[in-house]
Amino acid sequence: MSNTRNTEESQDLQESHDSRESQETRSSRTPRKRTAPRRRTETDTDTEHDSDTAGSTPARKKPKPMEVLRQARAQLAELTGMEAESVSSFEQTSEGWVLEVEVLELERVPDTMSLMASYQVELDPDGDLTGYRRVRRYERGRADARRSGGH
Repeated sequence: MSNTRNTEESQDLQESHDSRESQETRSSRTPRKRTAPRRRTETDTDTEHDSDTAGSTPARKKPKPMEVLRQARAQLAELTGMEAESVSSFEQTSEGWVLEVEVLELERVPDTMSLMASYQVELDPDGDLTGYRRVRRYERGRADARRSGGH
């Protein structure tokens, strides 16, 4: 008799569990109501403009020269696949920054025969690379030719 009671109780529990699962499944299948995005009005635009002029947006911090230099080297390496060995010039301009970066283009033995290149790298005021170009290619062991006028 106790065996029959245990079997009936376990069947009741199973039916109860199954009914709860089917209710959860049905509710999860019910599509959710979608709402259309709210349209912007002139008032919204005016409010946003007023908050911008009121100084609620944080001012962007001007990067320090060393941060710009590190960023430029990393960005050039990512784009060209060549690591910068040195920076031979670094200048802030009205449009951002201009650097001349020396890279190893072709490694040779002996090392003094390796091919080096100078790249002019341009960055915006935030330090993001906007362009680069190779301006010179030379062997590592060669000195620049003397120029007249002391340059």
